Amino acid sequence: MDVPLPHLDRPFDYLVPEALDADARPGVRVKVRFAGQLVDGWLLERAESSEHPKLAYLEKVVSPVPVLSPEVARLARAVADRYAGSLADVLRLAVPPRHARAEKAVTAADAPPSAGAGARAGGPAEVDPRGWRDYPAGPALLRALTDGKPARAVWSALPGEDWADRYADAVAATVAGGRGAVVVVADARDLDRLDAALTAVLGAGRHVRLTAADGPARRYQAFLTARTGEVDVVVGTRAAMFAPVRRLGLVAIWDDGDDLHAEPRAPYPHARDVLLTRAQLGDVAALVGGYARTAEAQLLVETGWAREVVADRAVVRARTPAMAPTGDDPQLARDPGAASARLPSLAWTTARDALRADLPVLVQVPRRGYVPSVACADCRAPARCPHCAGPLALPSAQGTPACRWCGRVAAAYACPECGGRRLRASVTGARRTAEELGRAFPGVPVRTSGREEVLAGVPGGAGLVIATPGAEPVAEGGYGAVLLLDSWALLTRADLRAGEEALRRWMAAAALARPGTAGGRVVVVADGALAPVQALLRWDSAWFAARELAERRELGFPPAVRMASVTGVAEAVADLLAGARLPGDAEVLGPVPAEEGRERMLVRVPRSRAAAMAEALHAAAGQRSARKAADPVRLQVDPLTLF
Repeated sequence: MDVPLPHLDRPFDYLVPEALDADARPGVRVKVRFAGQLVDGWLLERAESSEHPKLAYLEKVVSPVPVLSPEVARLARAVADRYAGSLADVLRLAVPPRHARAEKAVTAADAPPSAGAGARAGGPAEVDPRGWRDYPAGPALLRALTDGKPARAVWSALPGEDWADRYADAVAATVAGGRGAVVVVADARDLDRLDAALTAVLGAGRHVRLTAADGPARRYQAFLTARTGEVDVVVGTRAAMFAPVRRLGLVAIWDDGDDLHAEPRAPYPHARDVLLTRAQLGDVAALVGGYARTAEAQLLVETGWAREVVADRAVVRARTPAMAPTGDDPQLARDPGAASARLPSLAWTTARDALRADLPVLVQVPRRGYVPSVACADCRAPARCPHCAGPLALPSAQGTPACRWCGRVAAAYACPECGGRRLRASVTGARRTAEELGRAFPGVPVRTSGREEVLAGVPGGAGLVIATPGAEPVAEGGYGAVLLLDSWALLTRADLRAGEEALRRWMAAAALARPGTAGGRVVVVADGALAPVQALLRWDSAWFAARELAERRELGFPPAVRMASVTGVAEAVADLLAGARLPGDAEVLGPVPAEEGRERMLVRVPRSRAAAMAEALHAAAGQRSARKAADPVRLQVDPLTLF
């Protein structure tokens, strides 16, 4: 039943009246009477008898279309168990809301496909492996997909790689073998690229895109098209991770480190984990790809669950743009001000040379606004209010700093670290940067790409593109220079994944530059000795991911262990943990302050005890809901943010 109460997270038996016998098939939406109310539900299966002596009748079959397939129902149950959630919550994510008009357009509800996926008209007779030849294991991966083998791969893409074309090749190989595929990307821009690549390889009408951004009608129509077997391939954002593809042969995700892959609604599943669970349950192939590699993907490689698909170092060197940091010793010797300058001379001359060569320049800045906070101009220590320790801000570029918490003016500010009295913007946003560079390079077109407008592409001539992370447009022919500014703002975040996220953002931007042999250059304004910077300079995210995973093992952080967070008022959190029969080796950490006067406790267990922890927390939540406890508690397994 579609009831969000943990203690009711189990199937219930009902009698099927004769009038509804034909329509009451497994997978249809129904309405049943429960506790005196008419509630929505899902018909999971039909049985001849029940162990319960007295049953109520099914009230209504909402639609005769069986939208919930047995494979997705099994997957939803596994996801609910993994994330200590309820099946009803997962099914709300797995099956889009019904749209009657779109449903009427489906003429062959639940009809089996007339032929295998690879045998249909217009299917690719042969897959061209040339795009994967830069990766020694690439052609073997395509052969395994064509043969229907459950190959599992973690792919590290080269700079300048058209990842959408490579994913289209993998999908085409799967379809040629008579199977279907599900591919998940982070946002609409990536989806558009993949949609175009698949249309070019498979032909029009051979796949559908499934995303909530397309609206209820189009989303439901695409869902039903896949459910009835009319197409073999579904691509989309995280809404597509439960897509009901028949004869599934491949699940794939691009850029699994993007936080858009994490569902913000309970039980907060991550698209990568849902797809990997699906691969495990269905014994199908899996592909996890990106320019950078996450610690979670590295764990798949180190445990042997997946094989890495990487290029030889000679190919990497040939495809990588020339990269340089501004904070290493040789640069500091030539430009002593580079340690504190926002745009050191190396970055300046690199941009100037690219513009003179009639090539575009990409400038990545971590924020889109103007001056959100300030720091010491000499040592970059964050400027804090001397009265309440709150962050200082500048009302204007030349204004007097004032506290953002208590509002007091700090006219006589002195840095407690170095005694300096000069302040500077800790992060200057994209709009301010565009104004400054526009004045520095008069006559050069300046474009911004960020939250208000995300550009898909820019022409290949001289021009400046100021973009926030994730909004970098593709330049025709590649960028002549990529400048990564304010890199310390990404590295110094109070986040377990700060280094990993910074490297992911940098590599995504650097991948848009031309190769070094064609004049492409990347300048990162950071100390070259830092591990993420070293990984960028060598284009070796696998090394950084292995290093990161080893450190997390030593410290007991995910993904080396499994963790869950319990958030709520102090009494409710204590009540739930007291009632949870956690494994004996579980560690309870905290409390730490959370939002709006709540607190947060963390539960840590070895990976082998993850299922027991989730079951214990879900059971404890069920006990509280059965008692009608007043204060809600939010359970989240493997939260993206620990601090």
